Amino acid sequence: MAPTFTPGIDLARLFYVEQVRPLLDEHFPGLPHSAALIGPGSEVLGFDSIRSTDHDWGPRLQLFLPDAEAGTGKTAAVSRMLTQRLPAEFLGYPTVFAKSSAARETASHWVEVAGLRAGLTARIGFDPLAGARLSDWLATPTQVLAEMTGGAVFHDGLALVPGSGGGLSAARDALAWYPRDVWLYILACQWQRIDQEEPFPGRCADAGDDLGSALITARLARDLVRLVLLMQRRYPPYSKWLGSALARTPAGSDLQPLLTGALAATSWPDRERRLCAAYEAAARLHNDLRLTGPVDPEVRPRFFGRPYRVLGAARFTRALRDAITDEAVRELPLTGAVDQFIDSTDAICDRALLRAAFPASWV
Repeated sequence: MAPTFTPGIDLARLFYVEQVRPLLDEHFPGLPHSAALIGPGSEVLGFDSIRSTDHDWGPRLQLFLPDAEAGTGKTAAVSRMLTQRLPAEFLGYPTVFAKSSAARETASHWVEVAGLRAGLTARIGFDPLAGARLSDWLATPTQVLAEMTGGAVFHDGLALVPGSGGGLSAARDALAWYPRDVWLYILACQWQRIDQEEPFPGRCADAGDDLGSALITARLARDLVRLVLLMQRRYPPYSKWLGSALARTPAGSDLQPLLTGALAATSWPDRERRLCAAYEAAARLHNDLRLTGPVDPEVRPRFFGRPYRVLGAARFTRALRDAITDEAVRELPLTGAVDQFIDSTDAICDRALLRAAFPASWV
């Protein structure tokens, strides 16, 4: 009989409290550590369901040790102990399972053990406790930032350990949101993406290409969702969860039906009407944030002499750029962060490639 579904974060917390922590206390008494569920996985962002349990899902968490302890082989010793002592299953779920991406890999428990700062650096490409440079922020996909700040911390015993930088909670606090000028820059670049394609659905329809009109409408809808999440200080997740993430925000109730209607529309006039309403909703949200002076939120009746209604989103780009106080950030090209100009899953998962996309001199 299948076990009753327990959300992954709750499962991880119980797994730590009832199994992992007692074993640590028995075999490594007094070992400072932090325990959490962060990183990849739908459960980290709270999007898991019974459907999620068919692969890469089960009782799992991360244990972080002081880096000085990790360097002595303690991580391997803790992992070996857990291999020997963890039960075969917990709340009806197996505690040992293989990664779906590596069919030949020997199955093992999914309690990852690492030094705190080394482990965080391996996950995101830099040590957040040492301070993030401009290139660190821009080279890190929003999905990764969501993974690092989502989930839950079950115990943060490293918070007071010398050299830990304040522990796991401090690292998550450091990544909680972009510095103000970086945020304004990323918002400016997102508005720029919208400005560059606003008239295209109308032009495609004008040329008899309804499929092209619908395709670009879908691109604009995706860019609007990412923009509105960013305006609400939410790191946009990857494509599978974009709609779900928007639905959980205050602005989602207004924007969702407009974008759903634009995507379902079978004619350009209907598509345009709903898109324009979505543009104006995003524009009003921008003004509500008061990051810049007020910007006219109304759409324009024509694009040059052509009968396509557009917002002219570049004026939001200009206002945001002008509000940036750091001159070096203000002068950056309007390409944005990595996931504003890279749309390849393989590339987005390659930390070295992403960091190479930005000059090392950006600090």
